[in-house]
Amino acid sequence: MTTPTGAAARCAAALLAALDETQAAQARGSLADPRLTDWTYLPGERPGLSLEDLGSAQHALVMELLEASHSPSGAELAVGAIEVERLRRQLASGAPPAGDRYWVRVLGDPGGDEPWGWRINGHHLAVHAVVVGDTTTVTPHFIGAEPAVVPEGPGAGRRLLGPEEDLARELASGLDPDQRSLGISADEAPDDILTRHDPAADPSLLPTGIGRDLLRSDQQLLLDRLVQRYLDRAPAPYAERCWREAEAAGLDRVRFAWAGPTEPGRGHYYCVTAPDFLIEYDNTQDQANHAHSVWRHLRDDWGADPLRAHYARNHPDGR
Repeated sequence: MTTPTGAAARCAAALLAALDETQAAQARGSLADPRLTDWTYLPGERPGLSLEDLGSAQHALVMELLEASHSPSGAELAVGAIEVERLRRQLASGAPPAGDRYWVRVLGDPGGDEPWGWRINGHHLAVHAVVVGDTTTVTPHFIGAEPAVVPEGPGAGRRLLGPEEDLARELASGLDPDQRSLGISADEAPDDILTRHDPAADPSLLPTGIGRDLLRSDQQLLLDRLVQRYLDRAPAPYAERCWREAEAAGLDRVRFAWAGPTEPGRGHYYCVTAPDFLIEYDNTQDQANHAHSVWRHLRDDWGADPLRAHYARNHPDGR
């Protein structure tokens, strides 16, 4: 049976084998790189190999690696972010873009026994996969969509992050008056996610919100579905592990906060915090037609916790 980690390793190895010497030098990196935690979701160049410089077969291998490192729904989001970005550029220029402005790096040896990873970064897409044994972490995991609602063409009406918005809005708009005093943190939404692209996510930056224990059972179900929507971006074994950890830590410690109006079409923001992770979403720019979403794992960002466990177990002398 093919595992998610095995499929990703085969895809990464196939990609490296398909590159010429210059491309491979640009694509290869190390998990020991001190710049490992540098990232952004804003426009601009990144370290690594640009997808604009790839042939069609090489580009297809990157997409296969992207899909292999996610669940089916996570892959749909990640690939969708690239598709929506193509549309944004076409709407701005009036012509289809010549290539995709994303940069890929393979960190370490996907064919070896040691941990390895890979990442793809560009405007509105940042995936940071680290593979340790049979565990694949993917955080920080950022997906954005501009436009949030596709205005025209074959994909007219597409809302890449529609479920992320709708579940949270249903929860926020259904809060009772007493609940709203806790769950609605501000009348106006911040202009972006509050953790931005910080190397380490700081939960203290986020509004406290309302605890799951103060929600009715139907509201708790909505919050659980919202959380699982984000966790399910990852391959199923890791997503399930993250949910089990949340249960073990106590689901009543999960908190939800919304900022801004709850009416559709107006700028809004929400966050979910828990002992081990945080989630943020905003849709405020361009008349609330420009959405950002991020999942951060407070222990496993950059594969930190699995890597610590691996090196403590296999390299206790630090070598």
